[in-house]
Amino acid sequence: MFDKLELVEKRYEELTKMISDPEIINNQSEWQKLVKEHAGIEEVVTKYREYKKVKQEMEDAKEMMQDKDLKELAEDDYYQAKEQLPKIEEELKILLIPKDPDDDKNIICEIRAGAGGEEAALFAGTLFRMYTMYAEKKHWKLEVLNENETGLGGYKEISFMITGKGVYSRLKFESGVHRVQRVPDTESSGRIHTSTATVAVLPVVEDVEIEINPSDIKMEVFRSSGAGGQHINKTSSAVRLIHEPTGIVVECQTERSQFQNRDNAMKMLRTKLYEIEKQKQDSEISNARKSQVGSGDRSEKIRTYNYPQGRITDHRIGMSIYQMENFLNGDLDEMIDNLIAADRAEKLQGEDE
Repeated sequence: MFDKLELVEKRYEELTKMISDPEIINNQSEWQKLVKEHAGIEEVVTKYREYKKVKQEMEDAKEMMQDKDLKELAEDDYYQAKEQLPKIEEELKILLIPKDPDDDKNIICEIRAGAGGEEAALFAGTLFRMYTMYAEKKHWKLEVLNENETGLGGYKEISFMITGKGVYSRLKFESGVHRVQRVPDTESSGRIHTSTATVAVLPVVEDVEIEINPSDIKMEVFRSSGAGGQHINKTSSAVRLIHEPTGIVVECQTERSQFQNRDNAMKMLRTKLYEIEKQKQDSEISNARKSQVGSGDRSEKIRTYNYPQGRITDHRIGMSIYQMENFLNGDLDEMIDNLIAADRAEKLQGEDE
């Protein structure tokens, strides 16, 4: 580990010189790339320098302990430094875990009603409200891209974009099948029903990350449907894009202008194509060992919302929370923090093996 840290520190010093070089500053794309790399390893280097400082203090104190007059004072310093070192080492191990390059990205989230008919559609609406309230608590911006509402206020499907700091890092573990057990409002006999909804959280990618050949895209325009005011059904502003090589279809109909809808539909398409590429790479890397927490498999049942018992259970980490109302009102941090910690522990174990 320490050989690796020495190399990281050396690279940090190189980058510090490079980003001050006027020649490199003039080449903005290169300079921005180096600044990003520099910022990405700064925390590791700062922590490593703290480790070296504390280790040196411990060695100095050990030497001073040979002096009878200074022994008592030096002993305090020695044991204090000795106590600090293992904690800093653990922090360094965590910082050395390769960072997910998508963590700082915005997301496109898709929620689809699964098994359970109208009750599944209502549950999809509950999940959408939950993520909306979580985004508000985090001061993130949420924009609906496409929605297919049902008569009772649920959603057959809804797609939305969330923008803000570290959105993907917090929400990436939400991908999968969410299951609800409750007595539906539509059920007169009071029987508990089990319904599902699938959630997909995809990182939004830039144009440069995914190149799309314009001749591969077929565009269709149609009139928007659903609630939305007088402009609905008057003009063909809604856009459907079909990516012919993969068969991926995306729709956007929430904006008034065809141009805005097309722009958002292109973001959705790029994001889906990026996900396909990412899944290929992930399966190659982790073929031998599938991650328990972060597989993001949409067919995997990840969480159950049990209304009669007021319990939310995440099956990947075996954690239950008994504050249903708070959770559905966007208090997700406790669950998300535990999912992140479990993923980190798994990666640390992988590094040790």
